[in-house]
Amino acid sequence: MLATRGRLDPLGVPALGLGPLGVRPEAQRQEVGTALVHALLAVAEAYDERVVAVLGAPADYRRFDFRPAVELGITAPDPAWGAHFPARHLTGPPVGGAFRYASPFDRL
Repeated sequence: MLATRGRLDPLGVPALGLGPLGVRPEAQRQEVGTALVHALLAVAEAYDERVVAVLGAPADYRRFDFRPAVELGITAPDPAWGAHFPARHLTGPPVGGAFRYASPFDRL
């Protein structure tokens, strides 16, 4: 699992972009993915990260308290992603803006 540095514009507030999560078929249904997401969220909170967002199926992340990013005042890099761009506020005062991935990913 991977989280990359992103930001919320226009102020450039640091944010995390959670990478796609994949678990080998033989390890699925054993809570491996759940443990990985919980670990990432715990470390992110320990480092006072404000927001984490992911491009993925909303139902897969709802149990981790992710919700549509627009409900947090965050817009996806591509408006077509809509509800498939959930986010979670972690620490500090709520912050919104346009989510931007790190420059190598933003160019894709």
